[in-house]
Amino acid sequence: MAMHRRHAGRPTDHPPDPWADLRPAQPTQAPTTAPMDRPAVTPMGPTTAMDAHASALTDPPAAALTQALLAAEAGYPVMPLTRSKLPAIRSPHRGHPEKPPCRGACGRLGHGVHDASTDPLTVRRMFAAAPWATGYGLACGRPPHHLIGIDLDTKNGADGLTALRFLAEQHGFPLPPTVTVLTPSGGRHLWYTGPPSLPVPNSVGRLAPGIDVRGAGGYLVGPGSLTTHGRYVLAADTPRHPAPVPDTLLTLLTAPPPPAHREPPYGVPPQPAAALIRFVRASPRGQRNARLFWAACRAQESGLGQELAARLTEAACHTGLSAEEARATIASAARRG
Repeated sequence: MAMHRRHAGRPTDHPPDPWADLRPAQPTQAPTTAPMDRPAVTPMGPTTAMDAHASALTDPPAAALTQALLAAEAGYPVMPLTRSKLPAIRSPHRGHPEKPPCRGACGRLGHGVHDASTDPLTVRRMFAAAPWATGYGLACGRPPHHLIGIDLDTKNGADGLTALRFLAEQHGFPLPPTVTVLTPSGGRHLWYTGPPSLPVPNSVGRLAPGIDVRGAGGYLVGPGSLTTHGRYVLAADTPRHPAPVPDTLLTLLTAPPPPAHREPPYGVPPQPAAALIRFVRASPRGQRNARLFWAACRAQESGLGQELAARLTEAACHTGLSAEEARATIASAARRG
């Protein structure tokens, strides 16, 4: 499969860090790297960051505007959001929609992600038109960063992070450290920069259950935004800037969607059994039970739960789990199925 070269056309100068005041204070002792499946936000001490957060608690709309302006200064097109994470300005065409849909050519506000801007006067104008906005969105796919958001969900039994790790091992691509935003529901958003010439489409669950993609025409909720379910926050030790999207992951993101209702060939499970076994055998400490449970759930969905139970148990024992622990985890996945 062809690889895509993305470095041409990328900005060479790093933008300022717009979330410096949202970063947790660094601990005084030597830092340790938290496992990716157990994100932590370091408690803050009496720092300037705490002062910034104090204003966010007392005046969320003002804090959202401040944070949106900093993001815009760093080159991220932004727009105001409501507590329900929707664009805060209503469409001027409601009741008499335009055909084709207007994307802002009329000059008025209220076109959702198409209003997103890096111009500070435009940003202030948008927030003035929506004083109730307590968050901000960052438009994906727009220059200069061509942002791509990987939304890893944990709702309804999904495990987007484990699913992404499985894809990375199955297709042999790295998962470089990148800007990571923790969501109130326990999920996370990974930010990557993409190529200017290859737009990434939005999708829900197309890569795998629990993985949604925000690309051209989509947006990400910015860190510091307050929603009805809580606040979006930066993960501890998150990098200052998004990493370039890995080539193979970009290929998966831009591949044509599979035909609807496609059935696997007779005798071939939808989730490769050998890949599931390898995924469990490669489990590091801190991920062993999570990977085993995820793989056992996929085996159940493929109709191979009983057939693969012994091989999954053996693979889990290879990582250091006891056979009793492994069987209990596999039984739990079977009950969920």
